[in-house]
Amino acid sequence: MRAVAQRVSHASVTVDGQTVGEITGPGLMALVGATHTDTGAEAAKIAKKLWTLRILEGEKSCSDIGAPLLVVSQFTLYGDARKGRRPTWQAAAPGPVAEPLVEAVVKELRELGAEVATGVFGAQMSVGLTNEGPFTVIIEA
Repeated sequence: MRAVAQRVSHASVTVDGQTVGEITGPGLMALVGATHTDTGAEAAKIAKKLWTLRILEGEKSCSDIGAPLLVVSQFTLYGDARKGRRPTWQAAAPGPVAEPLVEAVVKELRELGAEVATGVFGAQMSVGLTNEGPFTVIIEA
């Protein structure tokens, strides 16, 4: 699995003009993608890393200060644009594989004690955020 974590002061996701997930920071916005071979073990690793990643102000983690997270599924994290001008999506897991894995990340985060907002899997989403720093990190499990 792969995640892009951004330190934010605010983040939200809307679908069809309706806000479906929103956090007010400090917190993390996490785009999460899965590949074909990922399992629940990778989902748990990503969740734990997001929860304990010390990138908030003062080198604090979400777990240190109870900061919220907004998790949005993002199959394009496995896009490959090394050849040509059009990315391929062959490494991205199909929806029936990826959706339960992204849900497992959210479930694990909540079990760790996190406040988690989400987008809608497979929907056309509009994501807005205020990246603080800016600070962005790629995480892989």
